[in-house]
Amino acid sequence: MKGSCLCGAVAFEVDKIPESYRACHCTACRKSGGHYWSAFSVATEDFRFTKDRGLKWYRSSDWAERGFCKECGASLFFRPLGKDIIEVAPGSIDGPTGTMLAGHIFVGFKGDYYELADGLPQRED
Repeated sequence: MKGSCLCGAVAFEVDKIPESYRACHCTACRKSGGHYWSAFSVATEDFRFTKDRGLKWYRSSDWAERGFCKECGASLFFRPLGKDIIEVAPGSIDGPTGTMLAGHIFVGFKGDYYELADGLPQRED
């Protein structure tokens, strides 16, 4: 599968996409994307950049960094330091993904401007 940012300055390929992903409601995710942020995990060996002209990494905590396009501002990736995975935003995939939202994490930090009414599992942390 292929994916990219809005302007095309960051493009990538993913060999395998998991059947499900989760939405994170922590403050950092909401601040980085403007709302809660969703991602699926991919092993780094199953992921490769085909274009990275616009790629910028931001160290958002002591244990992770976020990847975005410095040209169009698209929030694309979350990468825990020291792990062989990259979290990819489902909306950055070109075409159908075949994956579905499976639950919510860090709902204790959720914004007061929306409700979670989809009936999916919720974790406070």
